[in-house]
Amino acid sequence: MANIKSAIKRNKQNEKRRLHNRVFRGSARTFVNKARVAIESGDKEKAAEYVKVAVKALDKAAEKKIIHKNNAARRKSRLMKQFAAMQAASE
Repeated sequence: MANIKSAIKRNKQNEKRRLHNRVFRGSARTFVNKARVAIESGDKEKAAEYVKVAVKALDKAAEKKIIHKNNAARRKSRLMKQFAAMQAASE
């Protein structure tokens, strides 16, 4: 436990930021999972919609520096690759 006043304040700030960041990280993860499920189901329209939302959530998290921009790019790339494979398979 911190004894110094500045350390106590820093701990409070870190906890507040952690809870705030959790929302964006969690929502990005949720949308990516929903997109993956939609892709696996083979429903093109639903998958396209969820992929768009997932990409937006990842961009938002990267913009706020909650996740690294390369991490977001990697996840988007993998998601788009799965989406393209699903579209190619259904044609």
